[in-house]
Amino acid sequence: MPIPKNEYLSDTWRDGLFDNKIVFCTGGAGSICSAQVRALVHLGANACIVGRNVKKTESMAADIATARQGAKVIGIGEVDVRSVESLMKAVERCVGELGGIDFTIAGAAGNFLAPMNQLSTNAFKSVMDIDVLGSYNTLKATLPHLLDSAARHKTDGKSPSISTGGRIIFVSATIHYTGAPMQTHVSVAKAGVDALSTAVCLEQGPRGITSNVIAPGGIEGTEGLERLADMSGKEGKGGKGGLNSGIPLGRLGTLRDVADATVYLFSAAGSYVSGDVLVVDGGAWHRPSTSPGAQWAYPDFLLSDEVVQGVRGGKKSKL
Repeated sequence: MPIPKNEYLSDTWRDGLFDNKIVFCTGGAGSICSAQVRALVHLGANACIVGRNVKKTESMAADIATARQGAKVIGIGEVDVRSVESLMKAVERCVGELGGIDFTIAGAAGNFLAPMNQLSTNAFKSVMDIDVLGSYNTLKATLPHLLDSAARHKTDGKSPSISTGGRIIFVSATIHYTGAPMQTHVSVAKAGVDALSTAVCLEQGPRGITSNVIAPGGIEGTEGLERLADMSGKEGKGGKGGLNSGIPLGRLGTLRDVADATVYLFSAAGSYVSGDVLVVDGGAWHRPSTSPGAQWAYPDFLLSDEVVQGVRGGKKSKL
């Protein structure tokens, strides 16, 4: 079902900005990544999104394609980012059907709330494998094509050319900046993702690749926010607890906020931006009280050894 443009893209950007560009996105069926891809498609790109759930991924691809008449969007399910072979097969299909890859978005991620005493080694490893290893595998699988694109779209920052390519964005978070209880696994994983982006900037920059991180804060209407907080409006441990009251800009973010940041980094306006972290959170990371899990009283909840309850998609038994 078509989504109104104002929900995923501002009027700042001109139509056709990404004509003939191809974007490859992991986690593309998720709320944030699908909005990022939808914005790029609206502006002329074709896309390939991958995910584990076949029906969800294919359905989202068809939905994203409604953003622009004639758009080509491939949805490939049964892709596990923890397997580089799985990703390479998806990349091969993407290149075969669409002609190449100019932009990569590494967005596959996993999250849940759990204090250390409920967080098993396997649960910790699962998040590390999806977020860090998955991001690295996404890079490895798409890098040869990004290098080809970068070579074709070199810029000196002065020429009138506005065509870009050879760019990658890693979707991270802000949790590890100040730390957050019950988010040990995610904090460590996202710190690794940020470090990976920096390494790409240093090693692949001389070849024309730009690598950046987008770190969203709380984004309304996303699966992640619903998993990490009970948004029913009730007060208490699992209550809303004023999630947006501590955000300097006074509101949760929108999918459009993240999508616009993505367009900026992939556009000519972002040609000299690499190795950076673009935080899209309304200034919230400066106020740790807005972090996931902040609605539980600290440190009382941790000292109680009570199992986290009332979190959609969470675990009721020890992990």
